Amino acid sequence: MLAAFAFVSMEARAADVLAGSADTTADGEKNWALQVTPYLWAAGINGDISPFRRAPTIGVDKSFSDVMNDLNIGGFINVWGRYDRFVFSADAMYVDTADEKATGPLPPLPPPLPQVPSISGSVDTKEFTSTLQAGYRVYDSPAFTLDALGGVRFWHISNRVTVQAAGLSGSYKESFGWADPVVGARAFLRMTDKLSAQVQADVGGFNVGSKTTWQVLATANYIINDHLSVSGGYKVLSVDYESGGHVFDTRLSGPVLGVTWRF
Repeated sequence: MLAAFAFVSMEARAADVLAGSADTTADGEKNWALQVTPYLWAAGINGDISPFRRAPTIGVDKSFSDVMNDLNIGGFINVWGRYDRFVFSADAMYVDTADEKATGPLPPLPPPLPQVPSISGSVDTKEFTSTLQAGYRVYDSPAFTLDALGGVRFWHISNRVTVQAAGLSGSYKESFGWADPVVGARAFLRMTDKLSAQVQADVGGFNVGSKTTWQVLATANYIINDHLSVSGGYKVLSVDYESGGHVFDTRLSGPVLGVTWRF
């Protein structure tokens, strides 16, 4: 149960290496930029969760290696676009984890009560999180850019518990979700023709969906060629949600790594 919400997500957003380049083409038309980043985020998790409405709240503290043991599948992608000074970001991740538990034979019961064999169970968790933001480039120079952002972060979590004993099995499924408004900023610093740094942060919730949510991502970025770059850094994502008996008060943090294709 402790790992019902422990998921690995690996994330990186490579920098907008076109930041600071000309916003117009040679004939004076407005320019645009688009980049797609599949990413990895080696995240551990700690906090408090209640995956089912009638379940108790459980403390969770798992390292990345603990989380990896429960991972079934995960997929993560970020898309960043810019037209003139207008910017757009779409980030999505899907994670499927399973926490298996089993007991040995239970103590024998006095006759004529039936003997109970070992009991096994599992908790399967599927989580989808997506952050959509749009904004405006408030400062633009060849060496430094600053974007103001605003949008919404969507969460959807589905849990299924399955118990097996004496050749019989039963399961129960429950899901919940919410949406958080967020505001933030993204700063980009070009250090050399090949090397840059980026910091992106947002805060939200405001008791609309969760009580609070915030994230900070910092990366160093290296340009390989006109269409390809790599990034590495660190990310923290925090959320404090409690509604209708569900609790999801967690903080995920860990190193990030990503590869960006630019068009």
